[in-house]
Amino acid sequence: MGSILIVIALVVGYGTKRVIQTRSWQITGDLVSRVETDERVVALTFDDGPTDADADAVLDVLADRNVPATFYVNGKDAEQNSSTMQRIIAGGHEIGNHTWSHRSMVFVSPSTVADEIESTDEVIREAGYDGPLTFRPPHGKKLITLPMYLAEHDRLTVTWDVAYEDWSGKPQSSQNLTDATVEDIRPGSIILLHPWFGRTTTQGAIGPVIDQLQEQGYRFVTVSELIR
Repeated sequence: MGSILIVIALVVGYGTKRVIQTRSWQITGDLVSRVETDERVVALTFDDGPTDADADAVLDVLADRNVPATFYVNGKDAEQNSSTMQRIIAGGHEIGNHTWSHRSMVFVSPSTVADEIESTDEVIREAGYDGPLTFRPPHGKKLITLPMYLAEHDRLTVTWDVAYEDWSGKPQSSQNLTDATVEDIRPGSIILLHPWFGRTTTQGAIGPVIDQLQEQGYRFVTVSELIR
């Protein structure tokens, strides 16, 4: 009997982990990781931050190429880096909610979910952004309470299908990141990059990724435009 219980526990644990980590499904509500289309169109998204110290390295590259992006910001950083928020809005970019503190949204209470999302919504709106507000969970992880809240409030979960930053500590160059990203692109892809907090490798890949994809005939749109 003990062995059977262990097997059941392992199966349940494995299944739970898969639900938490999958980028293409959640237990309730709408989720998008990529859009099915034959048109050469993609969405470039940035997670975390923003940070005033890195604003030029991110926003100037987009402005020089006239490329819109979608920024999934953390409420605490948006509040502390208001000038960059203003630049994002002035640049015509889309802003999404990435929680207040970037804490894991797995095994949390409904009140925690509400606090993390609603406080971030408030900061984004107070900055003057009046566009659509989609949501992206930290690390893409979700289980029960988060999807239930999002479904109840008619909020869309947006994940991604292209992300090649190396978080293992192994050396990675901007060229490595560019090559891996461009190679895996398909029409309707959602690209994820983390350019804030001094991540110069990622910052150095933004321009080349845009340039190479545009050379291949791709057009960049915001997440909401891609979904439409």
